[in-house]
Amino acid sequence: MIPLRISKTEVNELPLGQFEGDIVLVDEPKGLPELIRELGQENRLGFDTETRPAFRKGVMYDVALLQLSTPDKAYLVRLNQVGFSDPLKELLEEPSIVKIGAAVRDDLKALKKLNKSFQPESFFDLNEELKKIGFHNVGVRNLSAMVLNIRISKSEQVSNWEADLLTEKQKRYAATDAWACLEIFHELERKGYLEELFKRGF
Repeated sequence: MIPLRISKTEVNELPLGQFEGDIVLVDEPKGLPELIRELGQENRLGFDTETRPAFRKGVMYDVALLQLSTPDKAYLVRLNQVGFSDPLKELLEEPSIVKIGAAVRDDLKALKKLNKSFQPESFFDLNEELKKIGFHNVGVRNLSAMVLNIRISKSEQVSNWEADLLTEKQKRYAATDAWACLEIFHELERKGYLEELFKRGF
């Protein structure tokens, strides 16, 4: 049985876990066709974004990084360098591909700021949907602990996502967040937790 609630202490007692697959950094437009070709064949993707944190009142930054993950490969797209192009937008608008994230509303709002014509389709928000079936604690860290039995490090969350070069730690963190969303979905589906949501047509 998967627990529906977890304490901070219980999360901290779990072993650290992270994405161990291939990480592909896309920081030039020429890297996009391979991403579109590969991910366009998937029916489910882990999804997340990162934005440079603002520590001064009134200062806001545009979303800098888009993460899309399969079970064994994560693409990190540096939107601040390659932009939110039409092929990328169309991938996120494709209804046959379910994009799975946590608290996706803010991510989608941030992407829409980059391209006003963006019409997101088939996004599954773990936070919103899992509350409907009784989960008390949500968020990638809590859900990873409850469903995958791992503790995810959040140490890079407030790092500079617009830095000239992303560190290995940043890349691993960004890939892990998107991958974990996909793994949580798969595990919940495997154990029958999502059947009620599928019946309702989430």
